[in-house]
Amino acid sequence: MSKRRILIIDDESSFTRLLALNLGSTGKYTVRAENWAPNGLAAVWDFNPDLILLDVMMPGIGGGELAAQLQAQPGLNDIPIVFLTAAVKQEEVRSRSGVIGGFPYLAKPVNLQELIGCIEKHLRRQPIAQPGLPTRPSSINQTAREPGRCLESQFDGK
Repeated sequence: MSKRRILIIDDESSFTRLLALNLGSTGKYTVRAENWAPNGLAAVWDFNPDLILLDVMMPGIGGGELAAQLQAQPGLNDIPIVFLTAAVKQEEVRSRSGVIGGFPYLAKPVNLQELIGCIEKHLRRQPIAQPGLPTRPSSINQTAREPGRCLESQFDGK
């Protein structure tokens, strides 16, 4: 069985590193982290994830705006997005049934088992992404990386 591809877009590199290592260690996922939100759209085109974990509040571009850009792109608008945020408490997540603005979300700090459950729930609805598909529009800037902000490594638990 092929590993599912998870893209984490969050400006907190220590959080994404830990999350990527934990998810990769399950053996179920290949994980990539992007720590500079303005590069999020390019990272989606490059990595072709099965699911995106997206922080709500980030410098440069907020998670809501990035989600709107993804939803407007043919070939990307069917990728499930799960928001991660420190702006709400666990009780608020439960009171809203874990959905805000039509997207599922989890409060930080996130419980790993709860996160895996959420990922699996939303992946069941999606076919496995094929690496290299779809083709990135030429208007997406590949070279806008800010040094030290992007965690380029892909984690797969090895």
